[in-house]
Amino acid sequence: MAISLKKGQGVSLKKSDNDLSMVTIGLGWDVAETYKMVEQVVERKKSGLGGLLGGTEKVMEQVRVLDEYDLDVVAFLCGADGKVHDLGKRENGKPTLTNGDVVFFNNLRHHSGQIWLTGDNRTGAGDGDDEQIIVKLNDLPDIYAKVVFVVQIYKGLANAQSFGKVHNAFIRAEDGQGREMVRFNLSGGAQYETCRSMLFAELIRETGGWKFNAIGTPSPSDSFVEWLRQYL
Repeated sequence: MAISLKKGQGVSLKKSDNDLSMVTIGLGWDVAETYKMVEQVVERKKSGLGGLLGGTEKVMEQVRVLDEYDLDVVAFLCGADGKVHDLGKRENGKPTLTNGDVVFFNNLRHHSGQIWLTGDNRTGAGDGDDEQIIVKLNDLPDIYAKVVFVVQIYKGLANAQSFGKVHNAFIRAEDGQGREMVRFNLSGGAQYETCRSMLFAELIRETGGWKFNAIGTPSPSDSFVEWLRQYL
């Protein structure tokens, strides 16, 4: 049975108890306004005022727009000092993060071949994981002592979006046998109205396995780069 963590809690994931050969880090979320808009559609259909009030098609288009919260999960691979050392290829003297120690939508697979992002879900629609990072913890090179997971709302500032509108957000870890080991649920609300990115969780290497820590620290920035600066 999976262990459910609260903010600030952690749990050890031991090799002796779990198959850490291929671990799935899953992220999921829903958007609160979507449900309010659907309720409006239903009420208009019931009252027969759909055409008078703009029609269900218009409302459903609003639902579609609201649903398009593009949350991105990003992983930082850190050394024993807790820092990211490889920022990838450089162009015009500046790092591009390509082929470096940051796994994100423009660098889906780490150069070690042991950790990769499966893709980019731009809506959060549907049940289950909306985005996944796969990591072969047993084979991850020893130079990496920590993996940090950050979630950002892409263009959150420009689109006036925040985690205050996101609910049923979670991050979970599933082992190589498909067994959920740990889960951290985080609901939105007024306290996250100015939050557009978040240090969600981390994995720390320890003797005999890894430790999963639930963090949930918010930031008003909508760019994971702001978080990355803290690990340089």
